Amino acid sequence: METLAVFGGERTVPEGMVRTWPPLTQEDRDAVMAVFDSNILHGTNAPNAVALQEEFAEFIGVKYCLVTNSGTSALHMGVASLGIGPGDEVIVPAFTYWSTAAAVLHHNAIPVFVDIELETFSLDPSKIEAAITDRTKAILPVHIHGMPVDMGAVMAIARKHGLLVLGDACQAHGSKWNGRMIGTMADATGFSTNRSKCLSSGEGGLFVTNSDEAYSIACKLREFGEVVVHGKEREYNAYGLGWMYRQHEFVNAFCRSQLKHLAENNAKRREFAHYLTAELANIPGLKGPKTPRDREPVYFSYIVEFRPDELDLDVPLAPFKAAVQKALAAEGIGLGQWQRMPVPAQSVFQDRVGYGKGCPWTCGHYNRKIEYCGDDYPNTVRFIAEHAYLAGVHPPNTMALMQKYVEGMKKVMSRPDAIMKLIDEQS
Repeated sequence: METLAVFGGERTVPEGMVRTWPPLTQEDRDAVMAVFDSNILHGTNAPNAVALQEEFAEFIGVKYCLVTNSGTSALHMGVASLGIGPGDEVIVPAFTYWSTAAAVLHHNAIPVFVDIELETFSLDPSKIEAAITDRTKAILPVHIHGMPVDMGAVMAIARKHGLLVLGDACQAHGSKWNGRMIGTMADATGFSTNRSKCLSSGEGGLFVTNSDEAYSIACKLREFGEVVVHGKEREYNAYGLGWMYRQHEFVNAFCRSQLKHLAENNAKRREFAHYLTAELANIPGLKGPKTPRDREPVYFSYIVEFRPDELDLDVPLAPFKAAVQKALAAEGIGLGQWQRMPVPAQSVFQDRVGYGKGCPWTCGHYNRKIEYCGDDYPNTVRFIAEHAYLAGVHPPNTMALMQKYVEGMKKVMSRPDAIMKLIDEQS
């Protein structure tokens, strides 16, 4: 019987085989270096900024796009552009990266959390209506890990109650619900182009909308609240409380170069994910993600579920998960996670200090008592406990790596005795 690498055996995935994201080419380097030659390094009307906006709007299929310096700033611009402000409540999933809720707080509005669907690990539309109050202004669905939310259900609820919809697609560039591109259905949507994202520029964001009004407001707020018109002398008059959310040209140029390959890179992610899911269906103890027929995810993260019962191991989930992760890591297979508690369980919501003195929760415009308790979101708690994310399921990695992953997973999961030994060593 083959010895696991964690106990001194040979590792399955050779050192250096897993390559980092994003794929970098000479084309990318040339695009960035050309910015030096242009001597145009910044500005909302700079050539790469304008071109990126036009190209991404065309890719998504929306009327307007604005390039920003982060996904969080794109979301904040979305909150502000839709008129969400002091005292307004915004419905947010309990499972997301916390910047989703931060964008709401940054504009003095109040996040109200709802639980997720276990199958899609995204906002559960059936939980939304119970969270609506007379203060609710918007719903903020998050297409987490590149898995689209059921936008048909979300939009129907929004229309029924007269609510706005602001999408968080920071991890979902190119994903689709029912054949429709994410970013085209909500009133406004924010994307991130952080290094890890499906469309990478190192750091940055993109705000998209079909609304003339939202676009006009976002334009002002992106650059100090001013109106900056290309070809005209700058007025230097702030029409509102804006920020400095513009991006510089090096990032814009890099992002444009990466955008040319987004569709093919997403296709590779899907190919790898479909292969892994099919193989994991036959490996007891581990399972891949389920994808509803109306969703076309981009697999920003590849989700793996831990199932000790399939190995007839009568052990708690946490030590089983930790032991399997340790054994797989020794084989060269990385499984980790960034979210370890529901967002409402994080200190910022438990302490509710906010901007100081409890604002926005205790400011004069908001007098409803609201409590945040992580245990109120059992599907979120369960998802965090049962799942982790497999590294490297993206280009420039190849199917050869995915095959090595499967080989290593079969090796580890065929040895429940070794897993139990690791559990005993950890206790």
